Amino acid sequence: MEDDDILDGQGSSEGPQQRPQSLMLTFFGNHVLEEGDLCVYSGSIIDVLGRVGVGEQAVRSTLTRMVNRGLLRRQREGRKMFFGLTPQATRVLQDGRTRIWRQGAVNDDWDGSWTLLGFSLPDSWKRQRHDLRSRLTWSGFGALYSGLWIAPGKVDVGAVVAELGLADHVKIFHAQADDATDIAQMIHGTWDLESIAARYVTFDKRWTARLDAGAGDDPIGTRLRLVSEWLWTIRTDPRLPARHLPPDWPARAAQETFRRVAQHTERPARLMARDLLETTQLR
Repeated sequence: MEDDDILDGQGSSEGPQQRPQSLMLTFFGNHVLEEGDLCVYSGSIIDVLGRVGVGEQAVRSTLTRMVNRGLLRRQREGRKMFFGLTPQATRVLQDGRTRIWRQGAVNDDWDGSWTLLGFSLPDSWKRQRHDLRSRLTWSGFGALYSGLWIAPGKVDVGAVVAELGLADHVKIFHAQADDATDIAQMIHGTWDLESIAARYVTFDKRWTARLDAGAGDDPIGTRLRLVSEWLWTIRTDPRLPARHLPPDWPARAAQETFRRVAQHTERPARLMARDLLETTQLR
């Protein structure tokens, strides 16, 4: 999942302005991933994404673009067009599901190990360099030096490197820091902790204010915005060791707020999706 698939970097009082493809992936992650070989009618997708501010033309063009990129597959039923996940999109969403629901935003059980990845790419490979850096960021890496990236713990990025076709240009090591290394100083020099913390604080304030309202009149739209914004919030957080972070690190409070809102909206959104979404089995 690349940077330009997730966000456009702008924000408002309603939160970060999500790109249509990010919202589309979140929609399929919320309502299709767990259902197996299911396709959703384009009209249903237009309805749901319209609830979070994405117009019909933007939805249609995003669906076409995602089909062309191998993320969605089309299936015609009479005069209606349905869309389902491809294996590639399923892998992306399963990775996101692990990050959101299983790993969590706070790393209390770090074992002291690090994963180091060094790469050297030709100057002309700008797209490959962008793709690699984007995938490394999502996997928890930060740039220790220009061609040497580091992540806490043992991170398996071999499949990512192979998928990008860069195995011959990348070297991966697992190691522990020497006693002479000031880990806290290294973390502050490698990652923008202020920016990461600010995302959590902003998320926590905005969604805490919505807790009293419960699921509201539009739980499916609320949950879509919630999960998409949480993905944006954790996008650049490498889950650094809690013992080397400030004691008031805001990820813990933000995660608690996210899980509370998610719990409040889960059942109402599922019931609403059952009534609202027109689906068919993928052939």
